[in-house]
Amino acid sequence: MTYPKPHYAGTEGEITTSYRPAGSKPDLTYPSGNTVHYLATGATTNGQFGLYRWEMGPKPSGPDPHFHRSISESFFILSGSVRIYNGTRWIDTKPGDFVHVPEGGVHAFRNESGEPASMLLHFAPGAPREGYFEGLLDLAGASEEEKTEFFLRHDTFWLQS
Repeated sequence: MTYPKPHYAGTEGEITTSYRPAGSKPDLTYPSGNTVHYLATGATTNGQFGLYRWEMGPKPSGPDPHFHRSISESFFILSGSVRIYNGTRWIDTKPGDFVHVPEGGVHAFRNESGEPASMLLHFAPGAPREGYFEGLLDLAGASEEEKTEFFLRHDTFWLQS
């Protein structure tokens, strides 16, 4: 494995660092109280990755088993315990645990602990996941055709139960 081709050809460097203080308000709050912080989006990383802090309240929540065809997804547990499905079994994680799911990997996550939990979600390359997160709020009244189109557009393929 070698380094990728350079994306920057300058000789002096640039002042382009971004900073988000720890106390920043979430970018999205769900009716359940779960929140998402957009730490780095595909738009701000030139499509290289997306990084989000996902904070879950004590009520059970999380998506069913699914996979993505064009993006990998990684989870780094910050607090609490998040159950992560690896395609064959549920793993009860704790702070400091890391799970990586390559493209096509079956996965799911849930907070079933009865306590708050938080994690970092990392997507590579940097797909526009914020459109997915925000669009979930509008799906309750959508038709099955609209839901199917939404999930296809956002590279999310649900498994039949």
